[in-house]
Amino acid sequence: MADSHPHSAHHGPARSGPVLAGIGVLVAGYLLAAAWGWPQAATQRVVEAKSHASDGQHATKHDSHREGRPAADSDARDDGPRDAPHGDAEDQPRADRDPLTQGESAAAAEPHPTGHPPLWSVLPFLLLLGSVALMPLIPWTEEWWESNWHRFQTAVVLALLTLLYYLVLHEASVVVHWPAHDVAHHDPAGLNFSVAWSVVANAILSEYVPFIVLLFSLFTISGGIRIDADLPARPSTNLGIIGLGGLLASFIGTTGAAMLLIRPLLETNRHRRQRRHTVVFFIFVVCNCGGCLLPIGDPPLFLGYLYGVPFTWTFTLWAPWLMVNCTLLAVYYVWDRFWAYPREHRTDRALAERTGEIRFIGLGLNAPLLLGVVLSIALLDPSKPVPGTQWHAWMYLREMVQLSLVGLSLLLGSRLARQRNQFDYHAMIEVAALFLGIFICMQPALQILNARGPELGLTQPWQYFWATGGLSSMLDNAPTYVVFFETAKALSAEQGLVPQVAGVHEPLLIGVSLGAVFLGAMTYIGNGPNFMAKAIAETSGVQMPSFFGYMLYSGAILLPILIVTTVIFL
Repeated sequence: MADSHPHSAHHGPARSGPVLAGIGVLVAGYLLAAAWGWPQAATQRVVEAKSHASDGQHATKHDSHREGRPAADSDARDDGPRDAPHGDAEDQPRADRDPLTQGESAAAAEPHPTGHPPLWSVLPFLLLLGSVALMPLIPWTEEWWESNWHRFQTAVVLALLTLLYYLVLHEASVVVHWPAHDVAHHDPAGLNFSVAWSVVANAILSEYVPFIVLLFSLFTISGGIRIDADLPARPSTNLGIIGLGGLLASFIGTTGAAMLLIRPLLETNRHRRQRRHTVVFFIFVVCNCGGCLLPIGDPPLFLGYLYGVPFTWTFTLWAPWLMVNCTLLAVYYVWDRFWAYPREHRTDRALAERTGEIRFIGLGLNAPLLLGVVLSIALLDPSKPVPGTQWHAWMYLREMVQLSLVGLSLLLGSRLARQRNQFDYHAMIEVAALFLGIFICMQPALQILNARGPELGLTQPWQYFWATGGLSSMLDNAPTYVVFFETAKALSAEQGLVPQVAGVHEPLLIGVSLGAVFLGAMTYIGNGPNFMAKAIAETSGVQMPSFFGYMLYSGAILLPILIVTTVIFL
């Protein structure tokens, strides 16, 4: 069926003034907090937690070797009552004070209350996913759901229901990830304020803020680059744009590549009616499958880098990367060349064949700013010293640098480029509103998975590929990657599997990494850029598939390719 040309929703030109003012307030507030030493103190807690846990792990291994029994038994020997007060920190072993540290396997950490939420606690998460999938399809909610304010209201209400469960009904401790790893204990005598706050800190301060600031930075800076190219909208042209995006995705991130090229792709095809499949393949390749050659390509791989995976290890994934992306490009070309393009009206095809020169606006300023965002990700992680130094970046300094780069782009960049791009923040606001609720509502699901993951019986690389990928399709792929990374690490230690990368049997790590990246393309919510590309395409008049309609595309096209990938590489 030909794509229709619905009237594009007009959200008004982007206004830089309020955004610049907001960035100024945030940066000024951060500098004031730094003057009081708050971000420095938070970073010190992260560094000390890692150091203490490392010392505790070495001590545990030494005691286990001395007493001739496994480390797990030694850990169990020192385990106290679940809800015992912490007492004086100096009176406790270091491993007890910092029970869990990012990157440490469960076997090396102090046992803690592992009671997970009941299955029904994931209901708000399922309702939110159902809203995303069904609201646009129901006639009496379709128009209501188009408002980002209504999306935000839905997300907040369901997030509050999740937090209400933790505040009133949750009866186990919660592992804390922000600012350093700790345990928030259940209060049997009253409301669980510390547990509920820990869930908010885990979801928002630890995960959502870095996630959304990075997406916002790449989205806004790339929006200041205009590629004027009245190229012929032929299958070969579209193939070249999608293929270029798939290559760039590993080096400037899937978000950066997607936001840089989605508008030129849409502009090139503005006279064509058959455009929906082109955007779908763009999401497959540029927003997901292209980003697995470097840790900066996709958030899950960056987390793996922070957990000790060497920066260049992901280049070993080049063979599946090449096969999956080349196969997708070949399928696209056959589809567009022999089915979609011949069905274009003669008039539309004549307009689509017009050609002109390629001209870049805003590239000189914004390309270095995009590089600055990438470098901030690689260098300013509070848990690791800046390469070549012993200094750890202050908490949220990375995000402040990214926002400052956005400010430079808005202040010094070309207004013409943004006007020609019809740049606005509607797509970014949609992602921010929905993922605010998703990050909070998915916490029970992640905790259930984290507690019950070892019981899944996963032992083979292909099992980790499909388990990680299947859940990455519905949950955010970054925390899902971490759960299965730790599960694979525990299995590798228990069975003594070699060779190991960052403590994980390498074939298992390959399965986890490819699953998180490739299967993030299975749904709109599998990866942040998916939603952005969809929203921008819709504002340009492309009638994109519904949530389930998109899954028909991914199930029919991507799924068979990934099955073949499993057979060949896993």
